[in-house]
Amino acid sequence: VQLQASGGGLVQAGESLRLSCIASGRIFSINDMGWYRRAPGKQRELVAGITSGGSTNYADSVKGRFAISRDNAKNTMYLQMNSLKPEDTAVYYCKQQISIGGSSLFVDYWGQGTQVTVSS
Repeated sequence: VQLQASGGGLVQAGESLRLSCIASGRIFSINDMGWYRRAPGKQRELVAGITSGGSTNYADSVKGRFAISRDNAKNTMYLQMNSLKPEDTAVYYCKQQISIGGSSLFVDYWGQGTQVTVSS
């Protein structure tokens, strides 16, 4: 199984970006998904999560600006980021809980990270 994240880039404050994360391989089922980020000099933090049933949760710092979604048919998750701020600058990582083959065991898989830089 591989996760491929894309959509990062350099934008100005107030602009938007949309991140995507596609899972490929012998995927049987996908449970929870999440976007994380690691800013320079800081620990990795959860930005947004979405369950298999579509329930979402967000870090307080991004509530009202970011929206996480998923397309189960495409094994893909998204993060729509609006009104970006310089403090959103970080490497963003996607994570999906995936079971392979016919297994009921879910394992965390991570994408390679995509850089988001917001200039003031």
